Amino acid sequence: MSHTPSILIIGAGFGGLGLALELRRAGIENFTILEKAADLGGVWRENTYPGAACDVPSPLYSWSFEPKSDWPRRFSEQRDIHAYMRSVAEKYRLPSKIRFDTEVTDAEFDERQGIWQVRTADGATLTADVLVSAVGQLSRPAMPNLPGLDTFTGPSFHSAQWDHSVDLTGKRVACIGTGASAIQYIPEIQPKVGHLTLFQRSAAWVLPKPDTEYTPTHHALFKHVPATRLAERFLIFATFDILALGLTDVPLIKYPLIAIADRHRTKQVPDEQLRRKLTPDYAAGCKRGLFSNDYFPALTRPNVTVETTAIEAITPTGIRTGDGVDHEVDVIIFGTGFKGTEFLSPMNIYGQGGRKLSDEWAPEGARAYLGMSVPGFPNLFMMYGPNTNLGSGSIIYMLEAQARYIRQATQYLSAHPGRFIAARAAVEQAWDDWLQKRLKDTPWNFCSSWYRNASGRITNNWPGATILFRWKTRRFNPADYDEGSALKS
Repeated sequence: MSHTPSILIIGAGFGGLGLALELRRAGIENFTILEKAADLGGVWRENTYPGAACDVPSPLYSWSFEPKSDWPRRFSEQRDIHAYMRSVAEKYRLPSKIRFDTEVTDAEFDERQGIWQVRTADGATLTADVLVSAVGQLSRPAMPNLPGLDTFTGPSFHSAQWDHSVDLTGKRVACIGTGASAIQYIPEIQPKVGHLTLFQRSAAWVLPKPDTEYTPTHHALFKHVPATRLAERFLIFATFDILALGLTDVPLIKYPLIAIADRHRTKQVPDEQLRRKLTPDYAAGCKRGLFSNDYFPALTRPNVTVETTAIEAITPTGIRTGDGVDHEVDVIIFGTGFKGTEFLSPMNIYGQGGRKLSDEWAPEGARAYLGMSVPGFPNLFMMYGPNTNLGSGSIIYMLEAQARYIRQATQYLSAHPGRFIAARAAVEQAWDDWLQKRLKDTPWNFCSSWYRNASGRITNNWPGATILFRWKTRRFNPADYDEGSALKS
């Protein structure tokens, strides 16, 4: 006798939608997506800053089973990616499975009944046999801990919460941060601002962006000769997996990449003093490699200053640096990333015996078997969980592997009614030992980045090629899990 488990999925971004698509394509319908916002899309709904685009080519940054032959360009912009997500979701009738404006605050495993009790911000309580978090790693903007942060009298905002009501024309604008978002919006706003001061803690490794606009001929070829589309996807996939190996310190790959980045910087930044400021002083690959053809040129313009002196405080009129200089500005934009190491926060998750997930992780940081399952938290799975992020490549490929694995787990539960499963502690420990051994000698250990938590542990990144993760997660193995039964069915 089989019983289809009820499934609650938290988040309607690429992870949550991808799992829903995997379930629906397998004929599993007993699922609901809880989305805190009024629309689907995750980071591609939230990040609307000027120039927002993906740094992975769209033929790979898309669901493998839903290819799109008419992408406008190789590296698609935010609006095109969001439209693609909506289109696929509507094709599979997913909006009817989403409860919008529903923010999860707490979830507690009820051992007596063997189910999850999930509480939302509006006071409702929902139940499910299986709970899946698909909130991702990049959903909560991080603000720097600077004195006087709330004293600035002008407009200020994080790039992930861009205030489009603020007209930057002719304004003195401070940009704090040099990450993946900053290198996209700085070239867009530079021509219109009066003056732009970039406050840089560390320079970025920047490679040329092999972007191109797809023509109607490309579209027709991809549509009518699918092999060409598949060939391009495979070529991009192989390139990024090779890049991943290079960025995790394979000299034969790494040093040519460094040479390309150095040549790119030298060519685009003629001024030697500015070029020194824009030259990284940490190992290539320690932070995510960036692609841009217009970031360096924007920084060479007369209305741009690159400030490398550390920020001491925010003042009512601007920013004070460690050398005592007050930089008066009209607007401050924080391109300071996300709270990537605070997995599942601010939700409170309670497992067997009332143990709290954040407390379980507190000593060292987040960890999970295959990035998906934690001992003592039955029937809880994560999409884009610990150590599943990439320094190079498409996270959607990783998410598809996770979705297939979680679908297999739910099918196992369906064949064993009344049972619940959680990763065995010994299996999870062996997995973590293997991960940490591989992570030990990677460049990610040798600089400060969002890949590492406060204790220095790398909680975010996957230490290898994406195809290796797919192989590791190819088959759900019940022997890796402790099983239990509800005390009352």
